[in-house]
Amino acid sequence: MIPVLICALVSLSVAETNLDILYPELDILVAITINLCFAENGPKFNVMPEQAKVVTRRGGNVTLPCLIQREQQLPPSRKMRIKWTKLTSDYLKEVDVFVAMGYHKRSYGTFQGRVQLQGTSPMDASLVMTDVTLDDYGRYKCEVIDGLEDDTVVVSLELEGVVFPYFPRLGRYNLNFYDAERACQDQDAVVASFDQLYEAWRGGMDWCNAGWLSDGSVQYPITTPREPCGGRNTVPGIRNYGLRDKDKSHYDVFCFTSFHKGKFYYLIQSSKLTYDEAVRACQKDGAQIAKVGQMFAAWKLNKYDRCDAGWLADASVRYPIYHPRRRCSPTEAAVRFNGFPDKKHKLYGVYCYKENN
Repeated sequence: MIPVLICALVSLSVAETNLDILYPELDILVAITINLCFAENGPKFNVMPEQAKVVTRRGGNVTLPCLIQREQQLPPSRKMRIKWTKLTSDYLKEVDVFVAMGYHKRSYGTFQGRVQLQGTSPMDASLVMTDVTLDDYGRYKCEVIDGLEDDTVVVSLELEGVVFPYFPRLGRYNLNFYDAERACQDQDAVVASFDQLYEAWRGGMDWCNAGWLSDGSVQYPITTPREPCGGRNTVPGIRNYGLRDKDKSHYDVFCFTSFHKGKFYYLIQSSKLTYDEAVRACQKDGAQIAKVGQMFAAWKLNKYDRCDAGWLADASVRYPIYHPRRRCSPTEAAVRFNGFPDKKHKLYGVYCYKENN
C-alpha cells in the first residue's frame, strides 16, 4: 500500500506546474517521493530547463530552454507531443503558444509566425521566439507528453525596460483598470506587473500615488517613508491596496516599456510652439510627436538627456534628465513633468519619434 501511495504522490508532483516554484517549502517531500518512486518503476523521461529565467528586450529574439532526458536505451518517440503555453499571473489559466507532434506543428494567436522549436536534436524542446513584444513578458510552460508519461518545466521571460507612473489629462485617480490598460498602450507601454514594479522599487523608485498593476491589484512603491505615504514610522516597501474592482475603482497606473527601434529626439525650431504646431512640426520632419513611454525608454535605457521642456503626444510637457545638474533636476536623474498646459496658448519645444526604415 505504501509504494502505491508514493507513486501517486510522484504523479501529482510531476504533473503539476513546477510545484517547487509555487511552494518552495515542499522541496524535501518532492525529492523523497521522486527517489522512492524511481526505485519502484522509474520514469521513461523527464524535462528540464537549462535556466529558469531568460532576459531580452522588445524586438529581440530569445530561446526558452526545455531539454528532454530519456533512458539511454529508449529511442525518440514519433508520438511525443510538445506543448508550450503562457501562464497567467494566478496560474489558473493558460494561453496556447505552440504545439508540435512529429511533423505537425502549430502556433497560436499573437505568436503565429514568431515561434518555432529550436530542434538542435530530437531531445531539444526549446522554443525560439522572434521579434519579442511587451506582451510576451511572463511565465511559459513546456509540457512533453509521451503516451501515459508527461513532465513540465516553467521558464520566465523577462524584458529589460523601465516602469513609470502615469495619469492622463483628466487628473489623478481617474482610471479604472481597462482605462489604465488603454492609457499605457497609448503611451507605447503595457500595465506593469508586480515583479516589474518591485525591481523598479529596488532601483530607487519612490512614488506616493497608488496605481493599477497587471494582476488587478493597486500598489505603490515607497523608499522614503513619510506621513502622506503610509506613515513616517513605516518601513520602505511596496504599499498594497490589494485587488480592486476593475470597473468601479479608479486610480493611476504603473506602465512598463522597453527598448524601441526608432529615433527619439528633440526637434530644433526657431521658436516655441503650441501643441497643434508641435504635432505638425514632427510630421513635417517625417516623424510623429513622441509618446511618454518613448521618452522614458530613451531616458532610462539610452541615457537620453536634454534640459528643454517639450510637448508629448498626450499633450503633457516633460523633459528627460539623465545627468542631474543645476537648473535641470539638480537632485536626481528623472523625467521632469511640467503638467498639462493650455494646448492653444502655451508655447514649448517638442519631442519627436521616427521609426527606423
